[in-house]
Amino acid sequence: MQTHVQRIEKTGGPEVFGFVGTMLPEPEPGEVRLRATAIGLNYIDTYHRSGLYPIELPAVLGSEGAGVIEALGEGVTGFAVGDRVGTFTTRGAYATHRTVAADQLVRLPDDVSDDDAAALMLKGATAAMLVEDCAKVEAGMTVLVWAAAGGVGLLLTGWLKAVGANVIAIVGSEAKAARAREAGADHVILHKSEDIAARVREITGGAGVPVIFDSVGKASWSASLDSAAPRGLIVSFGNASGPVEGVNLGVLAAKGSLFVTRPTLFHYATTPEARQRYADKVFAMLRSGAIGAEIGQRFPLEAVAEAHEELEAGTTIGSTVLIP
Repeated sequence: MQTHVQRIEKTGGPEVFGFVGTMLPEPEPGEVRLRATAIGLNYIDTYHRSGLYPIELPAVLGSEGAGVIEALGEGVTGFAVGDRVGTFTTRGAYATHRTVAADQLVRLPDDVSDDDAAALMLKGATAAMLVEDCAKVEAGMTVLVWAAAGGVGLLLTGWLKAVGANVIAIVGSEAKAARAREAGADHVILHKSEDIAARVREITGGAGVPVIFDSVGKASWSASLDSAAPRGLIVSFGNASGPVEGVNLGVLAAKGSLFVTRPTLFHYATTPEARQRYADKVFAMLRSGAIGAEIGQRFPLEAVAEAHEELEAGTTIGSTVLIP
């Protein structure tokens, strides 16, 4: 059968996307054919497109999506034609139909819509991993969240409040400050007009924060170093402004014997059971009201270049969903 995909033949700006039709083979053993109903847009997609994170080309991008199983390959058990499922750890989601290894699928509950699942799974599982498994945030801790009005930032803020943390949110505008407060932020810092480290020290009585979630990268690294409490942990999980390079161990010592980690979800969600467990945690947080899908904009799959442009320009709010 035919599928339509957003494919890149080379790395570069959003203009490298090409929306093309291609034949989709029948599922191999262990695979299913999936008809996409909603596709999540994530910042990591821009890293793959630009070449910051090298991948084999040509490529179809996108890791997050919801859909319906249309066909089963030999040996697939536990799933049936017609099941609603999601993916968040395998590339190729920018497609109307695709084949996917069955062990990459997670089940979608009846009370979670396809759009919400596509907007939440990768970003929500990332939030779960960062808060619970990477930083192991405990109730009463004060935590700094960069880009707190973005897709992951809003989820992080809500998740942190659910576990009892105090959240200092960094945003770029008053509109985004309002969004962060709605998500539960206790304090908001406008990075364009305020001295971030000075404000963090003021809020914490000079102590600094024990955990920093930094998705910005190069442009935020210095302020993160200056905002950390002694023996604090900087969790650098994104490169929106470019990668952090040349980390100086001596500086980590001088700033207070700091810890730094660069985690990726794919090193935590390594088995089908772990992937389903993360998805179930996300859906439970959604039901509790601690987090929301926060879909700020939708684009047709044909307009993925425009979606990438707006994401990189910082004009999107919350999550973005592509509609096939």
